[in-house]
Amino acid sequence: MPHPGESTEHTTIPRPPRVSADERLEMFHTRLKERGLKSTGQRDDIARVFFELGRHVSAEELYAEVKKVNPHVGYATIYRTLKLLKDCDLVSERHFDDGQGRYEIVDEKRHHDHFICERCGRIIEFQNERLERIQEAVARELGVSLTRHRLELYGRCPECRQRSAD
Repeated sequence: MPHPGESTEHTTIPRPPRVSADERLEMFHTRLKERGLKSTGQRDDIARVFFELGRHVSAEELYAEVKKVNPHVGYATIYRTLKLLKDCDLVSERHFDDGQGRYEIVDEKRHHDHFICERCGRIIEFQNERLERIQEAVARELGVSLTRHRLELYGRCPECRQRSAD
């Protein structure tokens, strides 16, 4: 039981989305068709690998993973497909402190923020309702209307902190 004035809210780490890689690939096909574009074997391989990874990934990391499935895919095709996925609102690109573009699956129903370990580069997604309310309060105080925001926290993850203590 919380003490007076103590919050019962906690930071949560979101669970993986319930939408499967196959369902996301089908959404990609639908959105390509809406744009008058066709799906290709290489696009499908790239999209499927990306959706199955289910984590923040750079184009270089995605390229390495896709090469295991289709050794004929080149960097240019990776970048063009990532752009298509962004244009189809299925993927968003983030640039953290290292400056490298990282891509993540878009989930309109699940807003989250990020913690980035400065030592190992691990990215932890989290949700915290208290932070969301504070941001809304700041917007009210400023007299502005928020349409979106991005919060990134930097430090050392538990594993790196533990290694430092050893």
